Amino acid sequence: MKTPRVVIFKKTKRLFLRPLQLMDHENWAQAYSSMHAPQNEWDETNWLDSELSLKKFKEHLKKHQAWQNEDHFYQFGVFRKDDGLLIGFINLMDISRGLFQNAYLGYRIYNNHWGQGYAKEACQAAVEIAFKNLKLHRIEAGIEPTNKRSIRVAKAIGLRKEGLSPRRLLLRNKWIDLVLYAATSEEFGLKWKNPKK
Repeated sequence: MKTPRVVIFKKTKRLFLRPLQLMDHENWAQAYSSMHAPQNEWDETNWLDSELSLKKFKEHLKKHQAWQNEDHFYQFGVFRKDDGLLIGFINLMDISRGLFQNAYLGYRIYNNHWGQGYAKEACQAAVEIAFKNLKLHRIEAGIEPTNKRSIRVAKAIGLRKEGLSPRRLLLRNKWIDLVLYAATSEEFGLKWKNPKK
């Protein structure tokens, strides 16, 4: 199947989303070295300098470009319009075509930019990319039941709760339950069209 054409540059009111490029290395390294201490169990700490080298960044770009070429995983950096600062990323991942036409939505806003509505704004843009540009029919977000912030984001962008999926993922060396939130293109007023046609 021919890979759908992807919008490389998506604007919102305060942000723009696009795949990372080689010129973003310094911005990327700064983002991963200037976070606050982890704020909860889903947050992460600053990366070591050795993980932020240009060589590591090139490897990251190569891996993600290969995944995108395979129509399997799309990552978009989330940048602020006013200063171009990288503040997080959005993933449309584990894409399934065929009978499912589904992607999983994942995101991270670095914790020094929390509380400003960036996650909602970026995830809304990702939904548009998924349905309008990748021609997917459905997106899902699996969220741990105690992750109230992410649940608020899922609800705010129009995903509906489907229910609890017990022991769905192996994370932190244990099987964890996830609450599934999802939406189809029709729920956003978009009739799905088969990208093969």
